[in-house]
Amino acid sequence: MAKQEKLTVRQSLGALFEVAKLSFSIAPGAVTFKLFGSLINAILPIVTTYFAARTTTELVQAYGGSTAAKHAVILYVVLTIIFGLVTTAWNSIDNYVQNRMRYLVELRVSNRMYERFLSLEFWRYEDKDTLDVYDRATKFSFFFAYIFNSLSNLVSDIIAVASAVIALAIFNVGIALFVLAALFPGMYVQWRLSKRQARNWRETTDVRREIGVLEWILSYPRYIAEIRLYGLVRSLLDRRSELKDTDELKRVEIQKDVIPRQLFADAVQSVAELVTLIWVVLQIVARKAPIGQFVYVQQLVSRAINSANGFINTIGSMEEDIANLFDYDRFMRFPLMVSGDVEVQNVPEKIIIDDVSFRYPGADSDVLKNVSLTIERSQHVAIVGENGAGKSTLIKLITGLYAPTSGSIRLDDINLTNVDVVSWHKYLGFLQQSFAYYDFTTVLDNVRFGDVGSEYSEARLEQALRDAEAYEFVSKLPKQAKTPLNKSVHEDGVDLSGGQWQRLALARNFYRNSPIVILDEPTSAIDALAEARIFDRLFKGKKRTVITISHRLSTIKKADVIYMLKDGEIVESGTHNELIAKKGEFYHMFKSQIEG
Repeated sequence: MAKQEKLTVRQSLGALFEVAKLSFSIAPGAVTFKLFGSLINAILPIVTTYFAARTTTELVQAYGGSTAAKHAVILYVVLTIIFGLVTTAWNSIDNYVQNRMRYLVELRVSNRMYERFLSLEFWRYEDKDTLDVYDRATKFSFFFAYIFNSLSNLVSDIIAVASAVIALAIFNVGIALFVLAALFPGMYVQWRLSKRQARNWRETTDVRREIGVLEWILSYPRYIAEIRLYGLVRSLLDRRSELKDTDELKRVEIQKDVIPRQLFADAVQSVAELVTLIWVVLQIVARKAPIGQFVYVQQLVSRAINSANGFINTIGSMEEDIANLFDYDRFMRFPLMVSGDVEVQNVPEKIIIDDVSFRYPGADSDVLKNVSLTIERSQHVAIVGENGAGKSTLIKLITGLYAPTSGSIRLDDINLTNVDVVSWHKYLGFLQQSFAYYDFTTVLDNVRFGDVGSEYSEARLEQALRDAEAYEFVSKLPKQAKTPLNKSVHEDGVDLSGGQWQRLALARNFYRNSPIVILDEPTSAIDALAEARIFDRLFKGKKRTVITISHRLSTIKKADVIYMLKDGEIVESGTHNELIAKKGEFYHMFKSQIEG
């Protein structure tokens, strides 16, 4: 893991300022209310304490027969109740404002995160450092609104400590300074604990990511059959326990290490409170202070200690989040995928791959080496080769997700690096073996997502389902195309087989009706006869340019030209019959299927 940068005080303060600034830009009224509320939350309890103390004093005098005290004690009781009601009402309003602000801020910040993540340079999705930063930044984005609330609590605690100490100083400066000094040991211990826990949390980012993936696998119905049949339950649970020990148990052990110092700090605060109260009692007994002064001092000391502890606990919880804000800022500065500004106006007559080589960032060798080929409009091209030969990488280059390390890819006379990649993608249909399962929604949406930019057409939907050999099973579902597709999410949902899911993905491609279709092992879960009918429809009338990656001879033999990749280079090309006749690399790769 890369060494984590240590935040300076200036960076931490700057981070808090950014939280406040962004929150204010999203919900200015709510932020203003929260800041005003911080002052109210700090002052109201002290005012209530003051009147409670005066009530006690006047009550004693009224018990002794003072008529004036009787009226005063009633007044102070009424005022104490009023302030209590105001505090309760304020807390209710504050809770509503806080929840509303949390929703608005969290929605805006998390949307910015997702949008940024989905626009990064494509290689970053396979880069561990990027994923670590993204994980921590994501945690920050989800808890952004809570951080601002914590910031307002900090302000409230600071004001509460300061006002409590000032109120004590009015009574006795020495007592105020004595109590203030007693707060520092506990604050220091808590601060050190929060620093250690935050450091540990950052060092175990990848551990928590592995826990998340493992727990998802343990609870996802698609994996349960294999887990149980292979007897993996205990092994996976043991692995989860090991990871939890590395992450959560370590944090608990860190907390255990500071218990002696925490007990010492608590003892210092307790002694300070005890000494202060004994001193006040002696003052009252000596008739140097009214009896209500006991309540006044006891409440103020307790308020000062609790607010100081609350302050440092908030700082402790924010230490991690402030560090995450640093990662959030770093993440938001990651370069986005670079795209040109030339709009693709028409379907290109030729896609020209000219002497293209490609090396993944951080890799030691090229995945593709001096690859050259031309794909004509309406041509059916197959790209074959062993796993790791560079087939899928070549597809990513053609789609513009990666740019060549050297050489060029041209759409007619336009270099793809100069093209607005969004305008290029409008002409592409893409289906890979690891296609998306949109199982949070319905059959209809799974197909319609192929072309969300145009008005929905029921006729197009039906035709797409028929072309993908999916119409028959969809028509038998409880709600046909409107049937939800996950039993664990929807009460009336259904679970599809792998072949059915693949047909829906193909239907999505047919619904898109793109002039250029790229298929990467598109029919691995579909029987050969259904596959033949599907490809007949794809190839029908030579209306589309089709680029296919497949290990099925029945799929690729229909191609106009086949390119054989080996170790990132084109070693053979030609029609199926030509390559068979050569008895070269292609023949030996498909020998078992040819002879079968």
